[in-house]
Order: sequence, then structure tokens, then C-alpha cells
Amino acid sequence: MENIEVVSPAGIEIVKRRGASPRLADLNGKTVCEVWNGVFKGNQTFPLIRRLLKQRFPSINIIPFTEFPHMPGGDNPREQRARAQLVAKLAQEKGAHALISGNGA
Repeated sequence: MENIEVVSPAGIEIVKRRGASPRLADLNGKTVCEVWNGVFKGNQTFPLIRRLLKQRFPSINIIPFTEFPHMPGGDNPREQRARAQLVAKLAQEKGAHALISGNGA
């Protein structure tokens, strides 16, 4: 996995990313968490995504977005990082193997 160094457009700090995690081969028996920022009808789309995932992977365990704090976006990189760290900690505590962090717009 390559490391990418990105300069913040706000000019505040350098942000480092590790890149995307490798895909899981199968979601059966895995715990997947949902996180919603309040944009684009997540209250309608996540139940549909949940139902379709459960049809395809019967033994999947899905932790709904309602069990996570509301995660609105923002312009402050420090606040964004703090929210991301909180979600990562909560997902880890819930035994997450994967996280759905968006539902499209």
C-alpha cells in the first residue's frame, strides 16, 4: 500500500493518508457499521442497503447509523479528524470489519 502526502487546501497542515483498505472477500459473518452525515436521505437509503446486503450475505451483522453520533461535515480539519477518530474507536468497539461511510448523493 502506498503512502500519499496531501497538502490541506486551507494551508493549515499536511494530511497523510494510507490509502483504501483491501476489500473483504466475503461479508458473511462480518460486522459492518453504517455512518451517516445527515445528507441525502440516509434514513431511507440505509434500510434498503441493509436489506440488500442481508439478502446477499445472510450471516452479516449490520450496526445501523443510529448507533453512531451524527457526523456532519465541516471546514475545520481538526474537528473532522476528531470525529473520524471517534467513529473509528466506536466501530472498533463494536467489532467492525467494515464501515459504510456514505450512501451517495
